[in-house]
Amino acid sequence: MEDNKKFKLVTSKKTRYLLPNILTLAGVCLGISSIKFSIDGNYSLAVIFILLAAVLDALDGRVARLIKGTSEFGKELDSLTDFVSFGIAPVFILYFWELNKYGKLGWTITLIYSVCCVLRLARFNLTKFDKQHLWKNNYFEGVPSPAGGILILMPLIFELSSLNFNFDIKQISPYFTVIIAILLVSKVPTLSLKKISVSPKTTAFILLGIGTIIISLLFYTFEALLFFCVIYLVSIPFSFFTYRYKSKKETLQTSDDEHEDVL
Repeated sequence: MEDNKKFKLVTSKKTRYLLPNILTLAGVCLGISSIKFSIDGNYSLAVIFILLAAVLDALDGRVARLIKGTSEFGKELDSLTDFVSFGIAPVFILYFWELNKYGKLGWTITLIYSVCCVLRLARFNLTKFDKQHLWKNNYFEGVPSPAGGILILMPLIFELSSLNFNFDIKQISPYFTVIIAILLVSKVPTLSLKKISVSPKTTAFILLGIGTIIISLLFYTFEALLFFCVIYLVSIPFSFFTYRYKSKKETLQTSDDEHEDVL
């Protein structure tokens, strides 16, 4: 008598690949749903969904590496969902909020941002560092798509916040969107913090900081989000100079080593 064969979606040895991909798919569902809410005029919920999609995007890769569930399929799926969640959804939210008032120019800006985002993702997939330049893993080349997707929403986030500076923030939306699009495809180094080692002594302070961020987002969602966006923009010049410093330092070390070999 033959044993009954149980139906399995994946083999037991490969179940660890499911969780990261589930997080990725949840992120793209949030991104697409944000478009629906923006069409309905519920921009606050649309922005929150983009934020949640960015959080899931940050988690899926780290979870995959933690449980050793990385795969080529997951890498390609992540890029495709990033384009939807951060290359299409945020700029469509802006289009329904303000850019549609500019007619063909507004739609052109929407297309420019989406094209820059897909080019940035394609370049990211092809970027590889050799063992001699592992320190470069702490930097992205250009602004990453999740950060760009949130940054272009800053004018909308400002309007949703309780801040009031008697300034029509909508006027800068087209220009700001183009600037962020250029930063996506630029080669300006930005911090990735992938290989940062954390000392056990600082764990309590890090957890305190994370707790503070979560609390601030819960009670002052848009004000806190706007503050973090400003901090990120300020960090770009800092990452640029630190990258140049490390690059020059490595060049000097290499030239010194070559000089010693000649002697």
